[in-house]
Amino acid sequence: MRKWRISVFLLSLMPLAYIVWAAFSDELGPNPVEALSHETGSWALRFLLITLAITPLRRLTGWRRPVLLRRMLGLFSFFYACLHVLVWLWLDREFAWGSMLADIAKRPYITVGFLSFLILTALAVTSNALSMRRLGMHWKRLHQLVYGAALLAVLHFIWLVKADLLQPLIYLGIFALLMVLRIPRRNAVRKPHRMVKKRAII
Repeated sequence: MRKWRISVFLLSLMPLAYIVWAAFSDELGPNPVEALSHETGSWALRFLLITLAITPLRRLTGWRRPVLLRRMLGLFSFFYACLHVLVWLWLDREFAWGSMLADIAKRPYITVGFLSFLILTALAVTSNALSMRRLGMHWKRLHQLVYGAALLAVLHFIWLVKADLLQPLIYLGIFALLMVLRIPRRNAVRKPHRMVKKRAII
């Protein structure tokens, strides 16, 4: 299991390695800042959807091993989201705080993207055993906000591109499918309560 964790960890760093290589090789195209923003944001969303896919995958296949990697994958989503926000703060807005606050308030795609990032931040900070113990029953409710974060991230992408909607609509379709695959569990007859070990969604 340890080797498998290390392999997934290294694979999760491959997008970052490509982005760094492309930046230093001048392969980001005529608008490198936009390319960096797109790549980091896309990978944040991809990792978030991969994280949400783990539970449906376990139900459909009975394969439980990926569940052990859910927290790592969720944190990688947050990591790439941090890079995405950093590109916007540093390279795009050059830390012009007044302009950034105005953008968050006036531009819907930035508003929903920033809300998604705030949710992911809260989930990342509380994705540890200490937070689980302190929050108790509220911990699970907090981490259910991951669905809202994913939907907001998809909306952020849709409103951002405006013209070529194919890729963001694919992500929206994947998100909708993952939500549909969770419906049977809600309608299933509840089993007697048992104490189970909690695992972080992110």
